[in-house]
Amino acid sequence: MTLHADYDPDNIFAKMLRGEVPCVKVFEDDVALAFMDIFPQAEGHTLVIPKDVEARNLLEMPKDKLGPYMKRVQKVTKAVEKALKPDGIVVTQFNGAPAGQTVYHLHFHIIPRREGEPLGRHGGGAPADQETLQGLADRISAYL
Repeated sequence: MTLHADYDPDNIFAKMLRGEVPCVKVFEDDVALAFMDIFPQAEGHTLVIPKDVEARNLLEMPKDKLGPYMKRVQKVTKAVEKALKPDGIVVTQFNGAPAGQTVYHLHFHIIPRREGEPLGRHGGGAPADQETLQGLADRISAYL
């Protein structure tokens, strides 16, 4: 998909926000929802999405909502670090299909990295075990 198009209110993240599709929640408030990536690239891979916006990507995020949203991204990243103690953390965001975006609702990936462990493929592979994801979410949310 292109960088600019109409927002699809039936994208999977919009459905999660409306409670139509389940997710393993890490954090939620009036600004953002954080949840475990069902196709993690590494153990603890977490996504943070903004609420009450129809922004497909960072370019479409309203300026007045960007600061509060980014504070939540940072808050969740710090909790991931405290809970999982990785050697590094990738915080990334894709804009448009050629950049790797697969869901067209703004979201940041928080991916813990360990020295010597390869990064899994983005958006691929088999879905993670729900109990494992819930255990990770519980560990992370304990630091929020």
